[in-house]
Amino acid sequence: MLANKKILVCGMARSGQAAALVLSQIGAKVCATDLKTDIAWDYEPEEKGITLRLGEKPDEFVAEFDIIVISPGISVYAPFVKKAEELGITVWGEAELAYRLCPCPMVAITGTNGKTTVTTLVGEILKKHNEKTVIAGNIGIPLTSLVTDLSADAMVVAEISSFQLETISAFRPKVSAVLNMTEDHLDRHLTMENYIAAKSRIFENQRQNDITVLNYDNCITKKMKSSGRVVFFSAKKQLENGVFLRDGNIFANIDGFAEQEILPISETKVMAENALAATAISLCAGVCAEDIAEVLRGFSGVTHRLEYVTTINEVEYYNDSKATNTDAAMKAIEAFDREIVLIAGGRDKDMNFAPWVQMFAGKVVKLILIGETAKKIATVCDTENFSSYVFADSLEVAVSCAKEAAKPGQIVLFSPSCASFDMFKNFEQRGELFKKYVGERGHD
Repeated sequence: MLANKKILVCGMARSGQAAALVLSQIGAKVCATDLKTDIAWDYEPEEKGITLRLGEKPDEFVAEFDIIVISPGISVYAPFVKKAEELGITVWGEAELAYRLCPCPMVAITGTNGKTTVTTLVGEILKKHNEKTVIAGNIGIPLTSLVTDLSADAMVVAEISSFQLETISAFRPKVSAVLNMTEDHLDRHLTMENYIAAKSRIFENQRQNDITVLNYDNCITKKMKSSGRVVFFSAKKQLENGVFLRDGNIFANIDGFAEQEILPISETKVMAENALAATAISLCAGVCAEDIAEVLRGFSGVTHRLEYVTTINEVEYYNDSKATNTDAAMKAIEAFDREIVLIAGGRDKDMNFAPWVQMFAGKVVKLILIGETAKKIATVCDTENFSSYVFADSLEVAVSCAKEAAKPGQIVLFSPSCASFDMFKNFEQRGELFKKYVGERGHD
């Protein structure tokens, strides 16, 4: 299908490099482009038959190609993308390309928050059910780096972002899930309506024998309409068709099958919403209740998401660097029943910080602000009559301030509520540096 096609791959980060490589391996005539010239290659592109056009804007040469594959970081509103569409040239993202090359069923998970935790958890559950299961996507492993090595009896569990969903056409997972929807990425999508529309594309090609898992407790996902069979999960309502909590236990009642008790939520180490979502998705993918319960009991969480770091002088330190929006940061605050010294700030994504700040009363005893949004957040704090904040010039200084401020029995929580790109390469680097600055000395 793609052999001998002239394909331009735009953006040479991880997913772009993976897409270029797999396309060259199946016989496409691949050209790789990026505005940067100093690319850290995972392989030698010329040895793979990939031609390079680095440091150039694609606008002038996009017409030379049959297909354009863009990385998630490239906006669909970019001039060269619009030009390609006007010329009738196919534009795909890496997720669409991977789907077309994938020989096995796919479980695809999106949402504003919890995607990485739920994708990882579902992947581990499905691995117990099918050892050929792989976990990939926006979670950090490009889908295209795996698909050519899979067999028809394998299973892919993929975290899919709204950026990736903007560029799908045939993408059709066997099981899709939208975990929740709250304000995020409005700097990219411009309006909440656009953001919801992008997320909703995950199930737009599903058919009646496919399944869509949705959050009943979220006012947006509750109203989503899928052409697949809908299964809800809820932490607040006992559902006639779905996965829910009753008396502190997870129950499932799906499509008329006998009600099943999975396990007490107290036996898990993840937030209830994530445990319920993972249970619903895994049941819909064919996993038995016993295997789901076993993995839920042993799953300790995901790096950079409410990750316990250490205890120093009776103060616990938690790394929640993956909290890149206010909703995720609010969930982090809700997760603790002790006073919190909070480090936050970063690059703004046009967030409304007021609901987050309103949660501080009785919970956050000190707020240490870093990054581009520090003054904006401080202004919101003033409006909301929260005065216990200070500024720090760097994350390292912020950690030092937190160590001085925190008293025994309190928690130091790094939950930025913002993107990382003002000061760091990504949220992973940000979280690793937080852990480094906290240090391992001083365990009690």
